Amino acid sequence: MTTRYYPADERGRGEHGWLSSRFSFSFAEWYSPDRMGFGALRVLNDDTIAAASGFGLHGHKDMEIITIVTKGTVTHEDNMGNLKQVPAGDVQVMSAGTGVIHGERNDSSSESLELFQIWITPREKGIVPQYEQKAFPETHALLVSPDGREGSLRIQQDAFITRANIEPGMPFEYALHKTHHGVFVFLVEGEVAIGSNALEARDALEIEDAQDFLMEAASSSTVLLIEVPIV
Repeated sequence: MTTRYYPADERGRGEHGWLSSRFSFSFAEWYSPDRMGFGALRVLNDDTIAAASGFGLHGHKDMEIITIVTKGTVTHEDNMGNLKQVPAGDVQVMSAGTGVIHGERNDSSSESLELFQIWITPREKGIVPQYEQKAFPETHALLVSPDGREGSLRIQQDAFITRANIEPGMPFEYALHKTHHGVFVFLVEGEVAIGSNALEARDALEIEDAQDFLMEAASSSTVLLIEVPIV
């Protein structure tokens, strides 16, 4: 197993008053040549959006965009005719394909909005844009897959996103779905050990050359596992 550790405090930063972001990979004004992505994973942003603010209408093309809301509610609007509320606990996927214009707002007058946004390159360009969302209340859940297995949301890439809640004394084993895949492990909260690597909240670990691995928690922990093609 080959690993690379990403400390939380070495992520990129974007501070705009209404928006506070942390970037796992190069994004917007933050550029690091050795952090351009991990296989098909291009973006993992950790965003906090102030009350009564948000992203105005803007465009995307040829990208699989996954939004995981952890606090508050996103108001999503797009040129496919969708006007949706995406509350905490919901996951939203959007295949931008030939082109989508959308906006994301926090319509609360008092509560901040917190979410993770993940961009994954598609297996092919120029597909018809698609939108879907779903609530995932389960302790362990496959959130995203290429074929909608286990009730997951489907994206146009051979990639899998799993959320795992791990308790002390109850190790969690992750088995990769495909060979030639790697996993970007992002610790949302808690303390987790993977082999000799100890992760704290918002730390991350790239894993390659493994078919499975074990995670052990020192405290109640929530982990996102983003499995993507590497070659």
